[in-house]
Order: sequence, then structure tokens, then C-alpha cells
Amino acid sequence: MPSELGEHPLHDLVMSQLDDDQAQEIVSIPLEGKSSVADFMVIASGRSTRQVASMAQKLAEKVKQAGHGPVRIEGLPTADWVLIDAGDIVVHLFRPEVRTFYNLERMWSFEGGTPQQGRA
Repeated sequence: MPSELGEHPLHDLVMSQLDDDQAQEIVSIPLEGKSSVADFMVIASGRSTRQVASMAQKLAEKVKQAGHGPVRIEGLPTADWVLIDAGDIVVHLFRPEVRTFYNLERMWSFEGGTPQQGRA
């Protein structure tokens, strides 16, 4: 598992694409030592269900085009909370009210680690 953000091309792609799509409050949480499921959890918000759905679809397509394999998407019909499983990276896209309610950042960063803020 790469230990630094700059050494992970898929992570860089995800962060760049979310930034290009004007995602809000992008947070990346390193999961090394916390979970064997993925290297990073990325959490971001969209202003509306339409933006959340659009960001999810674009991100999945970019990941696939870059050769990082198939991507699973859950939650697209309602797009309040969309989960994108890109293998080493798990991305959660929320509408702001839903993100506040579930507060995943707090749940996953409670062990003394500070989530790393993206370019948002």
C-alpha cells in the first residue's frame, strides 16, 4: 500500500476529477491500518442530487478510462448518498444535509488521525 498521497495514481485521479467537477468539502481519509477494504476513503458533497449523480457517473467513467478496472456504484437513483467502489479508493458523494447526518469523517478519523483536506 502506498503510504503517501502523491504515490497513488488512482487517488490523484479521484481528487482531481472531484475538484474539476466542483465537488465541495473534499476530504481524503487514509485507511491504512484501519481497514483492509481500501487505501483511502474520499468524501465530498454536491449541491444537489443532480450534481451528485453527475459527479459519480463522470468519476466512474474516468477511473475506467484510466485503466483502473471496473467501478461499482450504489445509490444513483436517489443520489442523496452515492458510494463509488473503485477498489483501492472508496468514494462517498453526498448532498450536504445527508453528509452532516451520517458524519463519516468523524466515524473514520476518531483514532487521532486528522482527515486530509482536498483542494476544494
